Amino acid sequence: QVQLVESGGALVQAGGSLRLSCAASGGTFNAYAMGWFRQAPGKERESVAAISWGGGSTYYSAAVKGRFTISRDNIKNTVYLQMNDLKPEDTAIYYCAGKHSSHAVIAPLDGVNYWGKGTLVTVSS
Repeated sequence: QVQLVESGGALVQAGGSLRLSCAASGGTFNAYAMGWFRQAPGKERESVAAISWGGGSTYYSAAVKGRFTISRDNIKNTVYLQMNDLKPEDTAIYYCAGKHSSHAVIAPLDGVNYWGKGTLVTVSS
């Protein structure tokens, strides 16, 4: 059973930066495409970014493209989300997700097999 544990959430001022991390254990990390999702209060969960098993392809939502960067380290079994120029509307719980896939990532991650429990990001204005 794969376990995903997020970290790095914090309170930050608008315009600031944060890096989220998601450590995976219990499985073959490089067999999974990985993604980040978020859920703001009163809203549905939405896809933020995704990365293929080898890191060769990525996807970003329109809301974060150009500000966020997803990356992975298959030696450390960790996926990252670098968030720059944060805005109050980025406030949400951020979830890490994994999906068995050997394909390129060109769209939001669907058919997720594993979820983390989330880490809270709060951006003050």
